[in-house]
Amino acid sequence: MSAMRPFGRGGLQVGPVGYGVAALGNLYRALPAGVWPRCVPAAWTAGVRYFDVAPHYGLGLAEERLGRSLAGLPREEYVVSSKVGRLLVPNEAYAGERDTELFDVPATRRRVRDYSRVGVLRSLDDTLTRTGLDRVDVLFVHDPEEHEREALDGAFPALEELRSQGVIRSYGAGMNQSAMLARFVRDTDLDVVMLAGRYTLLDQSALDDLLPLAVERGVSVAAAGVFNSGILATPLPAQGARYDYAPATGDVVRRVLRIAAVAERYGTTVPVLAARFPLAHPAVATVVLGADSPEQVARNAALAAEPVDPDVWAELIDAGLLRADVPIDAELKG
Repeated sequence: MSAMRPFGRGGLQVGPVGYGVAALGNLYRALPAGVWPRCVPAAWTAGVRYFDVAPHYGLGLAEERLGRSLAGLPREEYVVSSKVGRLLVPNEAYAGERDTELFDVPATRRRVRDYSRVGVLRSLDDTLTRTGLDRVDVLFVHDPEEHEREALDGAFPALEELRSQGVIRSYGAGMNQSAMLARFVRDTDLDVVMLAGRYTLLDQSALDDLLPLAVERGVSVAAAGVFNSGILATPLPAQGARYDYAPATGDVVRRVLRIAAVAERYGTTVPVLAARFPLAHPAVATVVLGADSPEQVARNAALAAEPVDPDVWAELIDAGLLRADVPIDAELKG
């Protein structure tokens, strides 16, 4: 895997690909007992040293499994981020039902939105307990769409306190939109953000707000959701492919087919381009990819190392398939 890049202003470094471990929380389906314990080791073997998790993922299961998977590995060699904003509390009414928020786990806990200072401190304590780690390097305020004021008044000051005390190295927010992230960059002293789905082959809207500000303020961006819910994860759109959590429309499918045709002419594939594209932007430090098998983990980790003919980007721009103002630099030139 290629050279490490600075991540935030606290001295952390990450490689071009990180592993987002929502699948360890049984996202969409339960992972077999013989599969999930091999995912993190596969990432480690492939050179991945950045792991992103959240209490939300599997009602704590992903944090528990990540902690077990990292046990025994040298702590100074990897970076872990988790999130705050959803506290997990016992579900007193539990009667055998399953979680209703995409994870195939028993609903023995429930999520409570809490972006207060007390909530942040409790969330971190709970994360450390579940993972068994001595520290978490980065904390993101998780999906605060309806809680912007509470996050600004409670969560961010608490995270600033934790960073100034050396409890965490960096902090920020993680969202599926760029506009509020841009406001957070302007209004707080965060130094990292996780942006899902808004700087991809299909959507470069973050160029209009977040990304220029991030460069100006020295904020590192982790690009997540670069496959836009799956439609960019395969060389050609799969039957029933999803785009931004919904079935892809005909227009989107046709656009991806046009990108795929260009990619094929240059001897590459849509997933390679999807993983490589965000890394050209000077604000983007890493691309965070999810995977639910060791084979998929290894395949994803290899994407950023695939050589790409620089002319492919020029052709995509000329064809109107990428915005004319996207940065193209040496990181994407094989």
